[in-house]
Amino acid sequence: MRDKIILACTECKQRNYSTKKNKKNTPDRLEFSKYCKFCRKHTPHKETK
Repeated sequence: MRDKIILACTECKQRNYSTKKNKKNTPDRLEFSKYCKFCRKHTPHKETK
């Protein structure tokens, strides 16, 4: 089952992106390098609750 997740910037803690993931295939938390419009640069974004 695919669940909706939120990605938050690790520097400013803003929640910028939402996506879906299959929790059976990827039980650990996701981390992507994405653009943060608040920091105005590419930063690591981690999955939040």
